[in-house]
Amino acid sequence: MANDPRDAAHPIPQFPAGFLWGVSTSAHQIEGAVDRREPSVWDTFTAEPGRVKDGSTAAVACDHYHRYREDVALLSGLGVDAYRFSVSWPRVNSPGGLDFYDRLVDELLTAGVRPVPTLFHWDLPADLDWLERDTASRFAEYVSVVVDRLGDRVQKWITLNEPAEHTLLGHALGTHAPGRQLLFDALPVAHHQLLAHGLAVRALRAAGATDIGVANSHGPTWPASREPADVEAAAFYDVLLNRLFAEPLLLGEYPEGLGELMPGDVAADLKVIGEPLDWYGVNYYAPTRVGAPQGTEIEFGGIRMPADLPFSVQDIEGVPATDFGWPVVPEGLTELLTTFKERYGDRLPPVVITENGCSYEGVDDQARIAYLDGHIRALHRALEAGVDVRGYFVWSLLDNFEWAEGYARRFGLVHVDYATQTRTPKASYRWLRDVLRAQR
Repeated sequence: MANDPRDAAHPIPQFPAGFLWGVSTSAHQIEGAVDRREPSVWDTFTAEPGRVKDGSTAAVACDHYHRYREDVALLSGLGVDAYRFSVSWPRVNSPGGLDFYDRLVDELLTAGVRPVPTLFHWDLPADLDWLERDTASRFAEYVSVVVDRLGDRVQKWITLNEPAEHTLLGHALGTHAPGRQLLFDALPVAHHQLLAHGLAVRALRAAGATDIGVANSHGPTWPASREPADVEAAAFYDVLLNRLFAEPLLLGEYPEGLGELMPGDVAADLKVIGEPLDWYGVNYYAPTRVGAPQGTEIEFGGIRMPADLPFSVQDIEGVPATDFGWPVVPEGLTELLTTFKERYGDRLPPVVITENGCSYEGVDDQARIAYLDGHIRALHRALEAGVDVRGYFVWSLLDNFEWAEGYARRFGLVHVDYATQTRTPKASYRWLRDVLRAQR
């Protein structure tokens, strides 16, 4: 069992004054009200038999669209400073769609919770395609509409969530929407998302925004052994999942050998992609152990890996695992952040952990408490090592629709009975509430 934050012998270390504590969600995973918005690629994907493991959809999900006041009350009771939610592009495209976010933002501000919208969290309108360059321009137009409506009350903005996963899982491996299996022919999807990010930063700046970041997923890549083939495979994986999505934003350039694989005038695009950020968001869950290709198809963490990839993802042995089978390695967070500080130096803006969490069953979720306890302490060690970390957001406030896993995984601090929509705060909710009180 994790240490109780009220235990004077083992308190959570104090974070600096002004450190931002929050929780995260995404629109498609919680909002429901599918009849109040246009279709997204996820609606198309989940309608296809076999795409989602339990055959479910997010048509209702947590019904947050109708129950947002109840959910904001949960945020207020938890005592967080901020709520990271996402704005549904398909909803904004629908008549009155922005009215919902107007109401949500006002409710948050009344409760004393800072709204932190993410402008794209995978729910692309069904008539658009990231393989097409024009989608980046369309995204910037949508961002302008949102900031024009909400910018008088919202200061902190996030452009994209996890373009690496949206590229890899949605377009390279096909396990997420839109379900394509393009492997390395999916690279234009990465470039167009990064271009969309840069255009969105420009649109936000034009509207007067001064607090802009991104939410990129990152984790240390560990070679399976010291054998050259394993080390080489791990380095390649690190380029694909970490450096490909960090370096265009932070350095204004692609890792060596990748720029020439991208479409269009890459040099000109990189000037847009590399627009300065006010902070850099990191979604962290675990390191990845990578070795040379094994020549067989495997399933890892719910993801089917084809046999012809130039690497293999392998289990990390000797550490606990979540109910999803993901390894629990808090020290990986410290390692990741100190590595980024060493790698990028003063090109790395202040960092915010925009997601960190775990899937466990049960309302008395002591394992989640242990997970969060370990990762918050690991984050503090990164601060002590000189990394400028400004905030930490737990994934997630609510149990929700977990993409291709359907409703089989529970990441929430609050349990949701999907049949009745009853919310029940878990032990981890109360634990985090006490942690935050002790930080004041």
